[in-house]
Order: sequence, then structure tokens, then C-alpha cells
Amino acid sequence: MIDYKLLKENNINPKSFKKVKSAIIVNDEYVLKENTGNRVFSYLDARNFNYYPSNKVLSDKYVLYEYLKDYDISNDERAIELINLVSLLHSKTTRYNNISIDDYKKIYEDIDNRIDKLYSYYSDLNDLIEQEIYMSPSYYLLARNISKIYSSLNYCKNELDSWYDLVKDSKKERVALLHNNLSLEHLIRNESSYLISWDKSSFNNPIYDLYDFYKNNYEKIEFSSLLEIYQKRYPLKENELKLFFILISIPDKIEFTNNEFDNCKRVDKMLDYLYKTDNIVSPYYPKNKEEE
Repeated sequence: MIDYKLLKENNINPKSFKKVKSAIIVNDEYVLKENTGNRVFSYLDARNFNYYPSNKVLSDKYVLYEYLKDYDISNDERAIELINLVSLLHSKTTRYNNISIDDYKKIYEDIDNRIDKLYSYYSDLNDLIEQEIYMSPSYYLLARNISKIYSSLNYCKNELDSWYDLVKDSKKERVALLHNNLSLEHLIRNESSYLISWDKSSFNNPIYDLYDFYKNNYEKIEFSSLLEIYQKRYPLKENELKLFFILISIPDKIEFTNNEFDNCKRVDKMLDYLYKTDNIVSPYYPKNKEEE
């Protein structure tokens, strides 16, 4: 519910409103959002990173942002602007935190368990498909490409062990302020470029911003060139790049429905994701070592 009194106390005469997800656009001049108590903007100012809309805390409940018109640019242009901003953000906010072997073990075990569960899921599913007298189109598509899923899982398993060997003796971890909600729609291109929707920001390994961006937008962007741009401005360490490639290479679990057309689309989408991801990873770490 809009607090008209609060707006008028801040010299805003509310004439029009438009709800867009969790935000309310007022008079096409301001954006009203819930105050999450996130103090990220004062930190960004201290780090000389000001690529976000100006804002003002109105109360414990609301924050008022400047409304910026978004210019119509291509997805490719928008993605380049975003990756440049993210690399700058990570560069300006980098610090090194203490980390223990137990922390790395936890990461290793979580990913390893995820891989094992997916391998069991697809193995059981493949056994079920092979028992079918007449395969559905989605099952046939999956059966014809099941080796790609196993290949990705095996790659992740092997690289996870390699990653752990790299980090097990480390005492420090590089972290940066992450936007934690990266997608093309969260970049506004005006006179300059701005990132919006900082509500989930936090400090962590910089690869998790790249992971979110890729998972949210892989169908719309050509990520290999974006990764090259990022690497030139903020080079990832060997263990960071390896962990990033592991995470993006893990296939999703396909949830089948009663709609066969929808099932076919889900299988096709997941396979398309794996092949696109393989094209990103292969130049760095060829999965088939015998081909090197």
C-alpha cells in the first residue's frame, strides 16, 4: 500500500503509479521499493563505484530511487555493458578472507553430493527408458543424448578433485562484493550504465556473479566473448575459473510432466545448455584429454 503522506512529506505529489515486480514507479520519476536495510550503497560510494540509481531512504519501510529511462539497445550491447560493470565492481571491492580446510571440504562435499544424486537420477531414468517398448519422443531424445549428460557429470567429478587439490592448502580466499542477482534486465542503459536490484548483494567468491549471469541469460548471449572481456579486466585465478566451469557444467534435473510437448522442450533445452556450456569450457580445459 502506498504511503501518500510519506511521499508528500518528501515533496512528491503522487499522480500516477505503475507496479513492476517488487517496485512501484511513481510519476515516471521515482521508483519506490521496500527498505531491506542493505547498506551496500554507502560501501559502494566509499569504493568509488557509483553505477547505481541515486536513492534516498524515506523510512524504515521504503527507499526511493531515481527513475532512469532504459535506452533500447541490443542484448549483446547490454551484456557487454553489464560484464564491464561487474568486472569493475569486483575489482574495486576485492578483499581476502581467512578460510579453513573445513570450508573447502564443505564446498567439495556439497558439489560432489549434487553430482552423485544427478548421476543416480539419470541412471535410473535411463534404465526406465530402456524398459519402454514404445518410447515417448522426449524419452527417445534423452536416450539418444544420455552420453552427453554422463560426460558432463564425469567431467565435473574429475575437475572437482583437481580443484580441491589446488585449494586444500590455501589459508586465504579472494572475495568481492557480489550483485547476486545479475541478468540483462537489471542493467539500465541511460547516459551511463547502471545496475539495479541490489537487494541480494553480499561478499563471496566473484565467480558466483558470473554463474548467476550465465544461468539467467545463456539463451540470449554469447558468453565466451563476455568471459574474455571479464578476464582482461579482472583475471580469475586458476582455482576460481575451474570452480566456475564445474558449476556451469552440472546439468539440471529434468522434471517431467504429463505434457509430452513440454517434456520435449525441457529435454531439448537442457541439452542445448550442455552443448553451449561445453563450447565455453572446452578451449580452457578440453574434456577429452586424449584430444589435447
